[in-house]
Amino acid sequence: MTGLSIILRTMIATLLIAATAPAVRAQQAPLQDKPFAEHKIVLQLSDNDSRKQGLVLSVASNLMKHYDPDKVAIEIVAFGPGIELLRPENPNRKMVESLVAQGARFDICLNTVDTLERESGKRPEFIAAATPVQVGVAQILFLTENGYTLVRP
Repeated sequence: MTGLSIILRTMIATLLIAATAPAVRAQQAPLQDKPFAEHKIVLQLSDNDSRKQGLVLSVASNLMKHYDPDKVAIEIVAFGPGIELLRPENPNRKMVESLVAQGARFDICLNTVDTLERESGKRPEFIAAATPVQVGVAQILFLTENGYTLVRP
């Protein structure tokens, strides 16, 4: 192999890696949302219980009130039955949207959405405020590896 062909192969490999990188960065974007946050919390919601949903929303709201909203990063990751919080007809929708307006982020697990679509034949709807992530648990792992504290109310 000539030096030129090695350079060309390296350039092609680099371009292919760069082309797939935006999908990875899209899931990792929350770390950039609040670069000056002194407190970083990820809340897990994995069941469809109205009391649990209320508790998760209450914790997020209380943290927003306690800390300067620019100094706290709050991310709620919903997966499994927990995605019901992010359905348009959920009675907590206004509270979710209020928290989003204050800077909280709500992630919805696309693996769960895909599973529900396969089971029912219809893709479930979720609110526009929900940020899709491919794997909810992987998002939690990513966040905790990057300084977020996991809270499971």
